[in-house]
Amino acid sequence: MARIEDRGDRLIIWNGNETRRGALTPALYDAINTATKQAQDPQLRAIILTSEGGFFCAGGDLNVLIERQKLTEAERRDRVDLLQDLIRAIRACPVPVIAAIEGGAAGAGLSLALACDMIVSARDAQFTAAYVKAGLVPDGGLTASLARCLPRQLAMEMCLMATPISAERMQALGVVSHCTEPGQAFEQAMKMADKLARGPRQAQSRIRDLVAQAYDQSEAAQLDLERDVMAHAIGAPEAAEGISSFLEKRKPRFP
Repeated sequence: MARIEDRGDRLIIWNGNETRRGALTPALYDAINTATKQAQDPQLRAIILTSEGGFFCAGGDLNVLIERQKLTEAERRDRVDLLQDLIRAIRACPVPVIAAIEGGAAGAGLSLALACDMIVSARDAQFTAAYVKAGLVPDGGLTASLARCLPRQLAMEMCLMATPISAERMQALGVVSHCTEPGQAFEQAMKMADKLARGPRQAQSRIRDLVAQAYDQSEAAQLDLERDVMAHAIGAPEAAEGISSFLEKRKPRFP
């Protein structure tokens, strides 16, 4: 129901489970965890998370969740932790992760999308925090992600009323990086991966970490962190090539 496609400088995670609109499966968990671990390979430049069935991910399968009602609360906590750890793995990945969305992302599927570094979406896709419809509450870091990227009132409306938000509105709010025509989200994500592949991998990884930590640190702590990372980056081979190529007015050939 999920598979990893290796294209050399990028990994593509294909979410299947078409009959359930891409609902979460153990196979998808395994694929994401495996891909984020493989991202330690210095040849890898990006990961694309997408779907095969026309809908990015509908979140948790209610047929599975109803079975969890029979578990103890401690056992249910362990099951939720599997999703929380998945989000942590995406956040900690050393290369950029791009979500390519067709159809929409709902519930924990929205959590997955917002954990990615960039989102490409078909214009007709819908983003929904649908937990409340089933008497449930958000998980997968969704409340933290929504609080970072949306006004409080809109985040509340999405969570309390399960109001679907269009891809175009999400783009206007700065959440979606690119809107495409239906069926073109993956192609646009591949173009972004092409551009990342031509850039400096170590600098990109450091930038990714800096931006991620900026949401949780004070400005003073972030200034110190930027100083330390910049001081290291200036002495690295990527900077030597990048600065030389700029001064020589040529395209860089990053090591």
